[in-house]
Amino acid sequence: MGASLVLATRSAGKLRELGPLLAQYGWHVMTLDELAITESAEEEALEQFDTFEANALAKARYFAQRTGRVVLADDSGLVVDALDGQPGVRSKRWSGSLLEGSALDSVNNAHLQAALDEAARRGRMERTARYACAAACVWSAGACVRLGTAEGTLLSAPRGDGGFGYDPYFLSADLGVTFAEAGRDAKAAVSHRARAVEALCAALAGEFDPAEKLSANLRVAVDHGPRSG
Repeated sequence: MGASLVLATRSAGKLRELGPLLAQYGWHVMTLDELAITESAEEEALEQFDTFEANALAKARYFAQRTGRVVLADDSGLVVDALDGQPGVRSKRWSGSLLEGSALDSVNNAHLQAALDEAARRGRMERTARYACAAACVWSAGACVRLGTAEGTLLSAPRGDGGFGYDPYFLSADLGVTFAEAGRDAKAAVSHRARAVEALCAALAGEFDPAEKLSANLRVAVDHGPRSG
């Protein structure tokens, strides 16, 4: 595409994964830090909806207003069958912890194992799950969002030291190893984020005027969309 966009995430893990993916499709990626977009209290309230798609669009619209540029944002999480779809859109703060980074991952994974143990005691023995990701792009003329998923099984003990989030426990059905054991390229080929970005870029093909190239200074005018509650 040869166009510039802002990758609207403050997650180092997502930047490592989404940046190269978008570059493969010809995007010139800018980060919030590069644009000196300081973190605000409003950001924590953006992911208040019940679907990955609505949360991704809310984030993309918010940062499009703040930056005045084309923005891509995502919302992703773990959907566990024995837990009736939990943690889903609440995956990041499911444990209730306010920690960040690897410390938060440890607390969330302990909470996950406890929840699976409790489900097993109630007769829900299955450990099938999937990662889901919605990728949303907002630009001056509109918005687009697509969903990608990756199937797997949750292990009772972690394997691998790569990835982030629930990756050490997520045994990929495609790879036969956990996402934490897989190399970056292997994970990128089958991950929920890769599939969401692929679907999004396919949907956006031909959407933009090649002469305009979505210049870095393109102004966008979008509202935040409906709020719940």
